[in-house]
Amino acid sequence: MSSTLKQIFLMIRVNLGSLPRRLWISLSMVLSVALVVAVLAGFLAMARGFEAALQGAGSTGIAVILGGGTNQETGSDVPAEAIRSLTAATGGIGVARNAAGGLALSREIVVAVDVTRASDGADQTLSLRGMDLAGPGLRDRATLSAGRLFSPGARDIVVGARIADEFSGFAVGDKVRLGAVDWTVVGHFTSGGSAFESEIWADLEAVQSAFDRQGQVQSLRVRLAGAGGLPVLQEHLSVFPGAPLTAVSEADLYAAQSERTASLIRLFGWPLALLMAVGATAGALNTMMSSVSDRTVEIATLRLLGFGRLPAFTATWVEAVLLSVAGVALGILASWLAFNGWQASTMGADNTKMAFQLDVSAEVALTAGLLGLAIGIIGGALPALAATRLSLTSALRARG
Repeated sequence: MSSTLKQIFLMIRVNLGSLPRRLWISLSMVLSVALVVAVLAGFLAMARGFEAALQGAGSTGIAVILGGGTNQETGSDVPAEAIRSLTAATGGIGVARNAAGGLALSREIVVAVDVTRASDGADQTLSLRGMDLAGPGLRDRATLSAGRLFSPGARDIVVGARIADEFSGFAVGDKVRLGAVDWTVVGHFTSGGSAFESEIWADLEAVQSAFDRQGQVQSLRVRLAGAGGLPVLQEHLSVFPGAPLTAVSEADLYAAQSERTASLIRLFGWPLALLMAVGATAGALNTMMSSVSDRTVEIATLRLLGFGRLPAFTATWVEAVLLSVAGVALGILASWLAFNGWQASTMGADNTKMAFQLDVSAEVALTAGLLGLAIGIIGGALPALAATRLSLTSALRARG
């Protein structure tokens, strides 16, 4: 065994020592692996960033009440009678109370509004969310970064950080036309990079009036009374007459939304990456076969001197794996430099724009890296096997 290991290490040294002679063909393998890794990492970083933006918006201490049997705000309608019954409840219904003794609750509605981006003149659809004055306080990570909150009944808007950064005309004090009326930007807010930063907030009644939605409420946001508040609230809602009402934790609501879109991104990313991986594997096989062909005399001579088949196989296979490792490292570095923190956007609820940042996380790098490593493992196996079958006679005849 000691002799075999020595032979393996010696043949690896010989193979790696001859790499400068085969520099360009070896670089082609490294670059093909790097390209596959970078493309897959880009798609996975997009999915991961989208998930982080939505899941970062959710809190287990907040519940969203929806009406009409739907599990998302789009298509939901909470009747006025249900709101009155809920706010009039005196017993424990799983909802926390505010300082005035009322329920910690915000009635909300989302309206899609078109905004023209000044940089390229493109029209973008954004989310204008009407809410009660308690609404911002029911977003645990949301904080004002400039200005103030909207005033009740006034046509004031508070703009998320991503919108304020991307669109001109949303500075504090600016007038913005949304729908048929002008609104005044009175503040900016941040929310830890979550999906909330892609929204515009305003007073509920002002939004209802401006967009002819008088009396309409799509959802109720409530702060739960402790960890066991959600089941209590769900049981209370189950006995309400009329249209069914459901309560779901904010965290679960946004997690479900993120999973659908993230799965779609992966659905496109994985087939493309795998198709490229097939091509890269073929390239790796061709590269290593050329490498073996270039060193036929060296390998055959070592075999004649007593080196076994296992060292010949292992040394060639290790070379392929090491080249793929170099490609993986280059691909991950390139994807991190190109994609990590890069601003992207997609369509959210009501076909409105939702911005997020690509996230080349350790999980993303590991997944893409494993695919790149597999290219070297598979692509180097056949050439390594060919290296064990060389004979000095045939090698010299081929050279002659």
